[in-house]
Amino acid sequence: MEKIVIIPTYNEKENITLILEAIFQLGQGFHVLVIDDSSPDGTADIVRQLQRKYAGQLFLEERQGKLGLGTAYIHGFKWAVRNNYAFIFEMDADFSHNPKDLMRLYEACKYQDGDVAVGSRYVKGGGNVNWPRNRILLSRGGSIYTRIITWMPVQDPTAGFVCYKREVLETINLDEIRFVGYAFQIEMKFAAWKLGFKIKEVPIIFEDRKFGVSKMNKGIVKEGILGVLNLRWHSLFKNYRNRVKNDVMAMSSFPK
Repeated sequence: MEKIVIIPTYNEKENITLILEAIFQLGQGFHVLVIDDSSPDGTADIVRQLQRKYAGQLFLEERQGKLGLGTAYIHGFKWAVRNNYAFIFEMDADFSHNPKDLMRLYEACKYQDGDVAVGSRYVKGGGNVNWPRNRILLSRGGSIYTRIITWMPVQDPTAGFVCYKREVLETINLDEIRFVGYAFQIEMKFAAWKLGFKIKEVPIIFEDRKFGVSKMNKGIVKEGILGVLNLRWHSLFKNYRNRVKNDVMAMSSFPK
């Protein structure tokens, strides 16, 4: 088993069938793991029905309560590592990430020496479509702010369309990843970079969702702003170059 895409869901009934069929129709051997946080709109029920059609390719993990994006991905990462997938992807359910770009991320890791491939809006050839101006300013500003504070050489550190080689997720101590929103995406890339893994950015066009409701809120923005400072502060006292799984990062002091 080589490639699996992790998709967290909460109230994505309008999107989930379409996104899953788009991935499987690529015909490139992708498996999909949906992590559903007890969606009251019946998203998990739809996935269960589709499992009959995509037996052995589509998997579902259900969690009790809305526990957050970051914890959903950590749950999925651990599941994928246990099941011996070599390339582990994360993407949104709402078509803001184009399924056709999955192969480009895969090739960046498989054939171009990347350990982590990031679908980037802010490298040449990337961009945003149908995003309101305030979201663009927030995203671009957050990326610039993150690079200034952390010195991390990633143009789109908040990107949520990513491919990881399994060894990256095996090396990072996933139990020490604490953030749930923008800061989760930054934290994972920061950990990989500090551990010496090579991050490659692949240009993508990010398109705002057509159906459903964005999960962005003030708490996630606040976590991103303060979380970046917390990342930088702790990095001054930790030896990230020692690639030992149990010595990746200690950031549990950030208030939830």
